[in-house]
Amino acid sequence: MEALVLDLTVTAAKETALLELSKKRESFPELAPYLWHSFGTMAALLQEIVSIYPMLQPPSLTAHASNRVCNALALLQCVASHPETRSLFLQAHIPLFLYPFLNTISKTRPFEYLRLTSLGVIGALVKVDDTEVINFLLSTEIIPLCLRTMETGSELSKTVATFIVQKILLDNVRVGLNYICATAERFFAVGAVLSSMVTGLAEQPSVRLLKHIIRCYLRLSDNPRAREALRQCLPDLLRNPQFTACLKDDITTRRWLAQLLVNVGHLQEAAALGTDVVGPTPPLQQA
Repeated sequence: MEALVLDLTVTAAKETALLELSKKRESFPELAPYLWHSFGTMAALLQEIVSIYPMLQPPSLTAHASNRVCNALALLQCVASHPETRSLFLQAHIPLFLYPFLNTISKTRPFEYLRLTSLGVIGALVKVDDTEVINFLLSTEIIPLCLRTMETGSELSKTVATFIVQKILLDNVRVGLNYICATAERFFAVGAVLSSMVTGLAEQPSVRLLKHIIRCYLRLSDNPRAREALRQCLPDLLRNPQFTACLKDDITTRRWLAQLLVNVGHLQEAAALGTDVVGPTPPLQQA
């Protein structure tokens, strides 16, 4: 594995090294420090990223080019995930190199794979509760990029993007919740996309996506002003037993939905879910 890492800086061997390392990365727990501390390796990975920028507009990304850059992104995900390199990854502002990929709208498979793999890197950052990560992502305007994918991406890309927004909202010190609820414009931008996705799920159901949407709504309801707004703009489908019947085996999500409905005043519909929610959670005070 060490030899493959060194091969990343050798032009003739680079493509093979990218492929082999991305395949075997799970079997090498210390791959991230090797990548970060090996001479020229991170620069070589970033070169793979920027080399396809010209293919983004006009859209001309080929399957081969997409696969190659996604192998590089998989290695960056290792660096983003590892506790020894996560902070260094942020301090170097490496996620910014991925943002142009999240700003694309082409629905061809190479672009969809590129967006999904890029979201995987951001998802790896937010999996661990770390306010440094949340502050970085908010300061670099990740929310609008996630919202774009939530509107136009595939079901899997929408799920990962919604998971990222969910993790930002659930930050323990409420940085993400306060940020999104700081202005009506931000709140309604997020709310409109969540509502649109709920409507879309009526035609193309996805329990895993619905789960993340409900958790986002529930967290928004912890903010006093957002709770009042949700009394008016929460999608009616979330009160429809036929629509939410897909959650019958997911006790946790049903409890989240029941708590959400109680919080915004829909007690009868919450009771119909058959959970043990007995009253609204107190809204959080503004930090």
